[in-house]
Amino acid sequence: MPISAEKMKRYPGGSIRSKEWLKFRGELLARSGDCCEGTPQHPECRAVNGKLHPETGGKVVLTIAHMDHDETHADPARCRALCQRCHNHWDAPFRAQNRAAKRAAAEVRV
Repeated sequence: MPISAEKMKRYPGGSIRSKEWLKFRGELLARSGDCCEGTPQHPECRAVNGKLHPETGGKVVLTIAHMDHDETHADPARCRALCQRCHNHWDAPFRAQNRAAKRAAAEVRV
């Protein structure tokens, strides 16, 4: 899922293309061995970056997930390298909560 310009500004260095963020990302990918680190939903996932995912069959592109949904930090203890499946499953309840909050706010304005 693309990152909005508003959210992008909250990342260390102000962008996912900043030197600070790229260094942090590289360190996490090295820590993970260029494999997915898994989530509580999929703790055993070790999908390899650039290879086909063993469950979905799609090409794996590892992303960095803020496990606490706070993009303002670069704390390795609070982030993981995740494949698309794990990242989407981890973020799904958070995104649903945000959608519900936006709907409720829109109803108040009407």
